[in-house]
Amino acid sequence: MQGAMTGRVALVTGASRGIGAAVVRRLAAEGAEIVAIARTQGALEDLDDEVRAAGGKPLVLVPEDLRDFDVIDKVAAAIFQRWGRLDALIGNAGVIGGGLSPVPHHAPDDWNEAFAVNVTANWRLIRACDPLLRMADSGRAVFTTSGVTRGVHPYWGPYAASKAALETMVKTWAAEVANTTGLRINLIDPGVVATRLRAIAFPGEDQDKLAQPDDVAAAFVALCRPDCVQHGDVIVVRP
Repeated sequence: MQGAMTGRVALVTGASRGIGAAVVRRLAAEGAEIVAIARTQGALEDLDDEVRAAGGKPLVLVPEDLRDFDVIDKVAAAIFQRWGRLDALIGNAGVIGGGLSPVPHHAPDDWNEAFAVNVTANWRLIRACDPLLRMADSGRAVFTTSGVTRGVHPYWGPYAASKAALETMVKTWAAEVANTTGLRINLIDPGVVATRLRAIAFPGEDQDKLAQPDDVAAAFVALCRPDCVQHGDVIVVRP
């Protein structure tokens, strides 16, 4: 396939389902070579089959848990050895922290998981991939945030707090590189989308009536293109 991402290398987390899988499909359709990280190997293999059947390049599958932070450093080292750069980083993996509950009722493990996946894993990605993105001619990074970071949303405590921390961290990184590199770093708030995370929060909801992951994937890919000029922004997508 030929497209705006032909010859470019992208890393996508949370790639096996939902928004992550939709972004992988869209990037593949634009010609990208993709490193796909997710915990579920079978789902990654199914996605790889789908991409190949559509004419895309075979995915590099990494069936690992991002809470094993050393894996992130190993993946970055492997990307450097194979390509010598990274053109696009899409930090999409996220967890809701056990579901909706009053702040005092959340289990410590759920709180810790929310911050480990939503914040610390993304910091480790930034730390490991910043040099690789600088080696690209037009390095791009995109992270998935949420509308719960704005205003007050009862029962969303761990998720809202961790996504707010993610936003601050990413905006800070963007400000630090604004005048010294060609990197373009942004966040996307995709709105209410039919994902597993949404199903955990609202188990009785009819997801067929919601926006679908494919409806928001194009916005992520637009921020990965070499002609993207936006930087340090939160892009709100409401398909």
